[in-house]
Amino acid sequence: MLRRRAGPRAAAGRAARRSEEEEEGSAAIMPNIKIFSGSSHQDLSQKIADRLGLELGKVVTKKFSNQETCVEIGESVRGEDVYIVQSGCGEINDNLMELLIMINACKIASASRVTAVIPCFPYARQDKKDKSRAPISAKLVANMLSVAGADHIITMDLHASQIQGFFDIPVDNLYAEPAVLKWIKENIAEWKNCTIVSPDAGGAKRVTSIADRLNVDFALIHKERKKANEVDRMVLVGDVKDRVAILVDDMADTCGTICHAADKLVSAGATKVYAILTHGIFSGPAISRINNACFEAVVVTNTIPQEDKMKQCPKIQVIDISMILAEAIRRTHNGESVSYLFSHVPL
Repeated sequence: MLRRRAGPRAAAGRAARRSEEEEEGSAAIMPNIKIFSGSSHQDLSQKIADRLGLELGKVVTKKFSNQETCVEIGESVRGEDVYIVQSGCGEINDNLMELLIMINACKIASASRVTAVIPCFPYARQDKKDKSRAPISAKLVANMLSVAGADHIITMDLHASQIQGFFDIPVDNLYAEPAVLKWIKENIAEWKNCTIVSPDAGGAKRVTSIADRLNVDFALIHKERKKANEVDRMVLVGDVKDRVAILVDDMADTCGTICHAADKLVSAGATKVYAILTHGIFSGPAISRINNACFEAVVVTNTIPQEDKMKQCPKIQVIDISMILAEAIRRTHNGESVSYLFSHVPL
């Protein structure tokens, strides 16, 4: 069947429509997308929205006098691709419940797809039965998110990558590693003469990957715990004498491990000690421990808000990862591959 060629008038009409769409700005580039922020990390959500050239969606979260969470989505989401940004920090249980309610509210308001963007996944450390009658709470959280109606999860540096398998929906586990490599090269002058150190055997894979990409040596600290959050003794495997030691881990909570590790590295002859962590939880005595420890700097990403902690501890520095999450959202929305972000930082 022959198709009639469009005349000049039709072509001019198309060109006019195209220019009108371009004038509408980013809304025309990314139609049918809405980004909502939970109350856990408004600053990160705003940075993601700014990066994408979008406004954050209207949402009101409040608590009734009996402490029940109430969420009101303030605009239509029918047929939209919805992204809800909520990190597992602060009042973790309240924030998780708020996320579940927001997902469900969008789902039953006929959103075409609901993606939960969870920079720091809650309960990620409870991922296996390490003793009798222990719960696998990470699996329970995965089930709750699925039942609430999430169609897709975007998270960062899961404590155990097997958590992706707890879900039957797609999970994109992004890495802070490219941003960490960039920070090391820009801020540590003598990075070519450094050793990347893992404070425990579990992080060996992460550390070897960074060491390979920087073409430097790595070391390992083996620790023995008597009970949770308390380290008994440590053994250093590898050489750090007369070198800069960079401790790399996925999260630091009470900071007992990394502060012990820093002392161990200094006593083994390291000239300077840095710590680079994806999720800086810093609960309990963490801040006073860091202030008293021999770190040059403790570098964390902003998956968790750090403004208050930085005021209390001048050693804490922050790497902004909002552009990685924003680019993941853009690629997911446009149906593009996300694997580019595993080895590159978006410009």
